[in-house]
Amino acid sequence: MKEERTLVIIKPDGLIKSLTGDIISKLSETELRIVGAKIVNVSKELAEQHYAELKQSKPHVFENTLRYIMGEFHTNRVFALVYKGKNAVEKVRNIAGKTNPEEADPITIRGKYGRINSKTGVFENVVHASDSPKSAEREIKLWFRDTELVD
Repeated sequence: MKEERTLVIIKPDGLIKSLTGDIISKLSETELRIVGAKIVNVSKELAEQHYAELKQSKPHVFENTLRYIMGEFHTNRVFALVYKGKNAVEKVRNIAGKTNPEEADPITIRGKYGRINSKTGVFENVVHASDSPKSAEREIKLWFRDTELVD
């Protein structure tokens, strides 16, 4: 199998709870390489582009998700990373856990650190992880310029 890249975003709740080190340590179990990393203040335009599919499939969740990723509930920044290696998407998704933190295995990142915010109904699931190689490539182009990746 050829190498692929995947996007990981440590979301505002992960940053405000100082989970960055724990998350990166857990992701190191994948034995993938980090080829890009940066702190980003998420604009509304970037958030809308990133979650465009959610607007189509779950419009009732879209607005709160934008508010969450843009930092309205925690902090206005995220830590975006690009990992590269064999089966990168699958390996990261397995360690991240299911999107809904209540359904995620407790040993995964989302199972251990995530929660559902009872006031907003938002899954504060600590990390974003691309769900397919195709999505990963689209998302990486939104978050990183080619010159910011060290392949």
